[in-house]
Amino acid sequence: MPKRCSSRYEREARKCGWQKIAGLDEVGRGSLFGPVVAAAVILDPKRRIVGLDDSKKLPAERREVLALRIREHALAWAIAEVDARRIDAWNIYQASRQAMTQALSQLKISPDYLLLDAMQLDVMVEQRSLIHGDSLSVSIAAASIIAKVERDRMMTEWDLIYPQYGLAQHKGYATPVHLAALRVHGPSPHHRFSFAPVREAACWAAGATQTSLPLSSWGNS
Repeated sequence: MPKRCSSRYEREARKCGWQKIAGLDEVGRGSLFGPVVAAAVILDPKRRIVGLDDSKKLPAERREVLALRIREHALAWAIAEVDARRIDAWNIYQASRQAMTQALSQLKISPDYLLLDAMQLDVMVEQRSLIHGDSLSVSIAAASIIAKVERDRMMTEWDLIYPQYGLAQHKGYATPVHLAALRVHGPSPHHRFSFAPVREAACWAAGATQTSLPLSSWGNS
């Protein structure tokens, strides 16, 4: 029977003496465009928020409602991002860890225990990594929700600047619509060139531009 998202791991940590428990998660690791966004959340154990779960399982309208409740009722929360250029320089795994570390450092309350979704951070804080943690821990789920809502908002704003890609629709992920737009328009400066579909689109666009030049512009060799 599948496990449900609950406060089990938070309760276990409190029984061991930890009190300021932060959940961390990131969104956008698989996207071809824009930043990876991470959040850290310290929930108030006295103020239960009903319906917390992995953000990917929730409809957008529900995520918006829950994100507002998290921001209002959590003891502390913070969001951080790492942009596409740094993702290309570091790789997506290290960029995700850096975004999480930044979110952690921005919390107004310093946590004494961390719950993370399949990740470990190089920080001097006791931590526990849970596979599918955003479906198991309410703290990690809360982090995934506010990170997802923030990143979706960013993609909607980027859609106004780059309407040709349909970012508001697919949020930068490798959908058929996005891949087709990349083939037609080539990548933008905010695409992740270390990701194969973007790299291939850039090469195709460069080749198409070169072959479209008049013969006189190729020069003599």
